[in-house]
Amino acid sequence: MKLWYQSLVRDIDSSPYGALLRKAIDACVDPGTRVDIHGIEQSSGFGVHYRFLEYHDMKEVIFNAMRAEKEGYDAFLIGNTSDAGIREAREVANIPVLGLSETGLHVACMMGATFGLLTVSEKWTPRNIENVRRAGLESRLVGCVPLNTSPLELKKAMVEKTRRDKVMSDVMAGARSLIERGAEVIIPAGGDIIVFLVEDGIFEVDNTPILNGIFELVKMGEVAAKLRAISGGRFKSKRLGYAAPSGDFLRRIRDFYGPDVYPGAQ
Repeated sequence: MKLWYQSLVRDIDSSPYGALLRKAIDACVDPGTRVDIHGIEQSSGFGVHYRFLEYHDMKEVIFNAMRAEKEGYDAFLIGNTSDAGIREAREVANIPVLGLSETGLHVACMMGATFGLLTVSEKWTPRNIENVRRAGLESRLVGCVPLNTSPLELKKAMVEKTRRDKVMSDVMAGARSLIERGAEVIIPAGGDIIVFLVEDGIFEVDNTPILNGIFELVKMGEVAAKLRAISGGRFKSKRLGYAAPSGDFLRRIRDFYGPDVYPGAQ
């Protein structure tokens, strides 16, 4: 099995985050599963805390989903809690497309009746709440606690222990605050926080699971690929929301955008 893990970090192979991400993924995959980590190349990789930046990242995510299908990958995983481009990627690709946020939210609902979000900043909090609403799970959200940090500070924390210790102290305090509000599961909404938790071997606090979104995303990617294989190629709906264009309209689209868009559509 071959999975495409799409990070929104530029130069992922040479970054400290990329090394921690690789370590986390290798710790959870089944024997025989290969997970290829891809960063972004055409946009800045500054992070998607701002919609302008997410807009530029999304195009590459969508086209990479089609590329992954063409190159024989069994599933496409969006490894960012924005789930940037997830709906568009599901429309253009036939292989399973899973997102870090959506997958984590649904898995959390199997672990407990309520959950709370640890977001990496105040700016990032509304975007994560939008994902909860889109998943129809707002009634199970007890609240969000933003950390006092930023994308730049988190990058520094990758290589500076004092900064990382401060981040982890804030994570633990935020988790306990959410538990006091009634959260039965804690969801860290940021890949940087998740890899720090993996490094420290922290998976729960006060008998409350701390969801590891990277583990859940990779394992559910394996499950989705296996289900598609044993179900005659069926996984996601191609009716209405994720339906592809067809006939003359599809030909006109390919004349403009290239022959590889909407692979498999007729």
